[in-house]
Amino acid sequence: MLDVRPSPIAGTWYEGNAKALARTVDEYLNNAQLPALDGEVIGVIAPHAGYRYSGAVAGYAFAAVRGLRPDLVVVISPFHNFSNHPLLTTAHDAYGTPLGNVEVDKAALVELSSHLDIPITPVFADKEHSLEIELPFLQRALIGRSESQTRPYKLLPIMIRAQEVDVARKLGLALAKMLKDKKSLLVASTDLSHFYDQTTAKKLDSEMLKRFESFDPESIFEAEHTGKAFACGHAAVAAVLWASRELGANKVKVLRHATSGDVTGDTTSVVGYGAAVVLKGR
Repeated sequence: MLDVRPSPIAGTWYEGNAKALARTVDEYLNNAQLPALDGEVIGVIAPHAGYRYSGAVAGYAFAAVRGLRPDLVVVISPFHNFSNHPLLTTAHDAYGTPLGNVEVDKAALVELSSHLDIPITPVFADKEHSLEIELPFLQRALIGRSESQTRPYKLLPIMIRAQEVDVARKLGLALAKMLKDKKSLLVASTDLSHFYDQTTAKKLDSEMLKRFESFDPESIFEAEHTGKAFACGHAAVAAVLWASRELGANKVKVLRHATSGDVTGDTTSVVGYGAAVVLKGR
């Protein structure tokens, strides 16, 4: 039997009932009106707030992966709690959500570690929401629409505590080496600016989304460090971009932006959310 990580957020950040959760996620996916995507989807960037706030934006990111059949999905997120370790992963065999279990690829973790001079520390029963929150979308986008698929994907979860340029670059390049012969999908989990008024948030978020589209990971850190723009998972995005570039991707396309104020009506203090897709142009 699998040792399953218990969910600390099911029933609060998203529905705890499987049918209700599937219905909600499918609605977000179905409502996303994507532009034409000219190229192979290598990865996506998605927000990680409660579904009430960011689910509609996340739907755009994950609608872009419908129809894909990866063997391995890499989800990279920030780690919002204290830790002395720069990189973390789950020590459990699988993540549990109301939609079922998502098995962790322990062999892929070992292989990734062999390309990386930074340890990846396993932790039990972590409370990190920003990685788990992406899983029901993956479960519906990749499995919910492919009932004929007999072997579902496995998960490679990485949480970044040390949001530093060197850590993100090394992780991205190691991921590229590990993924070069695999059928994979990369997911970067991040929200954008936090607790500015709506007008300020839109300016800050517009700048950060431009940095994403520039496909220049170091420029993301420059924006964060100088206060020109913010993303709580900026290192996760940078790592995915470094990996994607090595895997042949050459374009990032922003699909959607919104704020919590668009949902709640309170525009005095908002959180920004963005969705984007990383493409390998044909």
